[in-house]
Amino acid sequence: MCGIAGVLNSAAGSRETLERAASAMGDCLAHRGPDDHGVWSDPEAGVALTHRRLSIVDLSPAGHQPMASADGRFIITYNGEVYNFQELRLELEARGVKFRSTSDTEVMLEAFSAYGVVPTIKRLIGMFALGIWDRKERTLMLVRDRLGIKPLYWGKFDGLFLFGSELKALRTYPGWQPRIDRSAVAAFMRLNYVPAPHTIYQGVQKLEPGSILTLPVNGEPRIEKYWDAREVARDGLANPLHASDTELTDQLETLLQDAVRRRMVADVPVGAFLSGGVDSSTVAALMQTANAGPVRTYSIGFDLPGFNEAGYAAAVARHLGTEHTEMIVTPQQALDVIPKLADYYDEPFADSSQIPTFLVSQMTRQHVTVALSGDGGDELFAGYNRYQFAARYWPLLQKLPGPLRKLLSGALTSLSADQWTSLLAFGAGRNTPTQIGDKIYKLAAVLRLGDEAAMYRHLVSHWDTAWLMPGVAEAAGAPWPGALNGGFTERMQLADIQTYLPDDILTKVDRASMAVALEARVPLLDHRVVEFSWRLPRNMKLRDGTTKWLLREVLYRRMPRALIERPKMGFGIPLGEWLRGPLRDWAESLLSEQRLREAGLLDVQQVRQCWQDHLSGRHNRQYQLWNVLMLEAWRERWPV
Repeated sequence: MCGIAGVLNSAAGSRETLERAASAMGDCLAHRGPDDHGVWSDPEAGVALTHRRLSIVDLSPAGHQPMASADGRFIITYNGEVYNFQELRLELEARGVKFRSTSDTEVMLEAFSAYGVVPTIKRLIGMFALGIWDRKERTLMLVRDRLGIKPLYWGKFDGLFLFGSELKALRTYPGWQPRIDRSAVAAFMRLNYVPAPHTIYQGVQKLEPGSILTLPVNGEPRIEKYWDAREVARDGLANPLHASDTELTDQLETLLQDAVRRRMVADVPVGAFLSGGVDSSTVAALMQTANAGPVRTYSIGFDLPGFNEAGYAAAVARHLGTEHTEMIVTPQQALDVIPKLADYYDEPFADSSQIPTFLVSQMTRQHVTVALSGDGGDELFAGYNRYQFAARYWPLLQKLPGPLRKLLSGALTSLSADQWTSLLAFGAGRNTPTQIGDKIYKLAAVLRLGDEAAMYRHLVSHWDTAWLMPGVAEAAGAPWPGALNGGFTERMQLADIQTYLPDDILTKVDRASMAVALEARVPLLDHRVVEFSWRLPRNMKLRDGTTKWLLREVLYRRMPRALIERPKMGFGIPLGEWLRGPLRDWAESLLSEQRLREAGLLDVQQVRQCWQDHLSGRHNRQYQLWNVLMLEAWRERWPV
């Protein structure tokens, strides 16, 4: 894994000036690639590429980047891993190509020369963000992997074009003045992330997953899709698989075995994150099957009820026979991470599980350089509670008269969320969901809604920005897939795959892991697995109240059900309690009335009322407040 950046500037001046600017862009990404640094430039064209390397495959200097193809036509700066490069290498060698290294980078370059860039990209299995300069066509190309596992930002300003793995790389370029996009702030306050293609800055975009941007010298950027999640979903639903439960389990198992095996290839130590849930346990179990010795697994927990999965992970590790490392995090260790978050996430980002994700990455990096993760299982195999709700309860709710729904909603909000949690926790069994009070409040709000798009929007919202930022139109991500065949569950899955997955989940994992130079690989998001999942009938995902049914069947071939079957627990922290306790002074400083008024972004009265409601204990406003706090912490770290 690496950090990449580059510039195309027709008025860049000398080679020294161009390379100095590009080198500075790379230097601020040193955390992503501490092992090597390179710069390549063509002053006549005004282009420079820079690279920070985390050595994973071919640790020798032969893997140095930016790298040129043998014919000199293509220059590449590349972040990621291609898992089928060995097959491509054999194919190219049969055509007479001679290789100088054992890296996947060189294989890609020679494939570009042999087959063309776009045909090659369509054949790759992997995660990647690429910057490619075509010296023959005098064209810059940017490419992002199909699911958006690796990040890539770009902006064009008059004659200046900049790109990089993180926004901080663009900020280093001399003369560029970033400006906050208020519509992006509004979207962030609702979602806790800025949805692609937008960023927090005016004129800067995220390259969307599955896209290729082409920019000729003195031309305008053109963006095309080489893989489209919406088309994949549409085709999959139109061509469902017809096979027995056993046959489909066999097919998924074969796909996952190959996806995991490919992601275990590295010239450095490899391990896995293990929470003890379905997704990470499946990945660890398949790794253990493929490995000659014990796989290394890593988990963290908090010594607090409702926030500690470490015991579950340890039980799974014992059954599988992995070499397991566990850390119980103290509140102080978690709190110490918070001041650093705006450095790691250089646009506002407010998924609070960013804290435990960083901590488990930090611990894991002490032992290995690559870690496999179970991310993606919820989106592909309908693991979120909202999918089950959509399948089971939404059709019933639509039949209830509006007045009755409002009456039920009022009854559910007669107690605070914390009071519901305390009440239902008394004598509750092990199958009671965690943080049940928050879920009851979400249900109460849902009862007032009338259509699918409004329902989904509410379920993923933290703030209603119509009154938090009056008069500001929100930046929109992918549109609601209302025309998609299938039901509400499938439409929510697609919406999540297009927005929540790349812009929240994968962003969180990328920044947390790369902050400590750890490469995180996600085998469940192999695009072949994604395409297979869309062809599965719904009862292969949701069956008799069980989520991720088929994925569980693969896991249960290697593990007793009793080790896995329990309520879903998010990778969370006791944020609400901390904001009333050890984080109170820090939060108060960021939420001061004077500070908020000076910023001029949010309705100060609404924010202050939210803070007082939370402090009083009447309501749990932890998630809304975390959005404001992360926005203000970001403004403090990255002033404009």
